[in-house]
Amino acid sequence: MLSLRPCGRQQTDMGPGRAQPGRAVSGLGPRPSTLLVWLLLATGTAPTDVGGSCPVLCTCRPQAVDCSGQRLFSVPPDLPLDTRNLSLAHNRLTALPPGYLSCSAELRVLDLRNNSLAELPAGLFLHANRLAHLDLSYNNLSHVPADMFRAAHGLLRLDLSHNPGLRRVHPQAFRGLAQLRDLDLSFGGLAFLSLEALEGLPGLVTLQIGGNPWVCGCTLEPLLKWLRNRIQRCAADSQMAECRGPPEVEGAPLFSLTEESFKACHLTLTLDDYLFIAFVGFVVSIASVATNFLLGITANCCHRWSKASEDEEI
Repeated sequence: MLSLRPCGRQQTDMGPGRAQPGRAVSGLGPRPSTLLVWLLLATGTAPTDVGGSCPVLCTCRPQAVDCSGQRLFSVPPDLPLDTRNLSLAHNRLTALPPGYLSCSAELRVLDLRNNSLAELPAGLFLHANRLAHLDLSYNNLSHVPADMFRAAHGLLRLDLSHNPGLRRVHPQAFRGLAQLRDLDLSFGGLAFLSLEALEGLPGLVTLQIGGNPWVCGCTLEPLLKWLRNRIQRCAADSQMAECRGPPEVEGAPLFSLTEESFKACHLTLTLDDYLFIAFVGFVVSIASVATNFLLGITANCCHRWSKASEDEEI
């Protein structure tokens, strides 16, 4: 199990051969070790002093940690405290430990694409409230629970695309993301998306929803109406968004559906309609009774006629 250390500056071991603070270093001219430090700092390869050195198997630049493509099964511990860009893409991560980002208050970009994440721990972004870009594409997410990203209220872009098992987005999944501009939900398993999930996103500009098995029934009409009124740029996605059902609209582009397509959803009966139905029902019942009566009389007459014929023969 990954052990997370408390946030804080690492202590530097001041050995016998190192200069103490406030004490002058003897000798004339720069020492070789000083020149080496300045050289490493100039090339950007020196370990950062804020929060520790670069994690094993990762490449570090100032305020950036790249651990992508290392076939990692667990996240690297002890990230530098000043990390703004963290890439854990193209690994084999199946879970993130709770509180993993508790010391990442400066984090702006988090790339978790192309892993095997099935869910995220609650409160993961509690201390990462400066996060602006989050990429969770190409994972195994099955649902997005309520308030999952609420603490990351500064998010500008959220990518949840290419999660084929993503079948449910909670109506309050994106609550608190007032600054979100780009949301990608394409190529998942969504058949329905609640309008409530999007109504709390006043800054939304681009919404990608193509490649999902949308069921274009009456429940989808509010979402389509909202999309036409709110989204400014959907051209790149509109051709990929198609209806998977019901059969009469299967394969039709989602944005080709009009109010006429949902006309049957708004059929209502007036008082006159109910009175007409009642009248027709009454007439049908009277007709049924009359028909049965006539059939009975006819059967009775036939029986008497048959009996009379037999008596005459005798």
